[in-house]
Amino acid sequence: MKKLIIAIDGPSGVGKSTLSKVLAHELGYLNLDTGAMYRTVALAASRRSIDASDHDALRLLCDEIVIEFSIKGGKDCVLLNNEDVSAEIRTPEISLLTAAVAACSEVRQAMVARQRELGNAGGVVLEGRDIGTVVFPDADIKFFLKASAGVRGRRRFLELQANGADVELARTIAEVEARDEADINRATSPLRQAEDALVIDTTNLDIPQVLERMFETVKDFFCEQGEGSR
Repeated sequence: MKKLIIAIDGPSGVGKSTLSKVLAHELGYLNLDTGAMYRTVALAASRRSIDASDHDALRLLCDEIVIEFSIKGGKDCVLLNNEDVSAEIRTPEISLLTAAVAACSEVRQAMVARQRELGNAGGVVLEGRDIGTVVFPDADIKFFLKASAGVRGRRRFLELQANGADVELARTIAEVEARDEADINRATSPLRQAEDALVIDTTNLDIPQVLERMFETVKDFFCEQGEGSR
């Protein structure tokens, strides 16, 4: 059976990370959180006091660092030079810095090259903001998830609060809106919906409901491929 390249795009807070993990696990595919890669670059830049506007320094940084994915204790982990930074890259400060770092064309070129290297053979679920438009425009299946900024901000607020962070709901929603603005208006690989993507509004849907639609789409794809091969 053909191993698919599945793209999941959308703004922050729509459930991309959770959905891609479950979908990949159930299909026996590699789960590639591309947003985590940009967050890791942002963390590395912050640690070295590299300004997001210094594109030459960011380019050199991308050449020097090693970003990997692993599973520890049943959980997906992101490694920066063999250090688990899964929690550190999810702080509000790194989230805001990521938007500026991800806008750097040199960073995007380096990360896109790595993403294509990891996913080109298929059997992969990639989630991000430009997977179906830039990284793999010919992906077998494309999903674009969306939800209102208020709902996404509240989800993020509850997640941070559960992890012990001192956060405010209004500020968290404002940060989500600011990230949207940066992602949509950046010059390189802006957030946009691929014309052939299946759009799913998660505002009033829970994870199982969205997953059901995704699995139905995958099943229909294989059925159509089977019919076409006869």
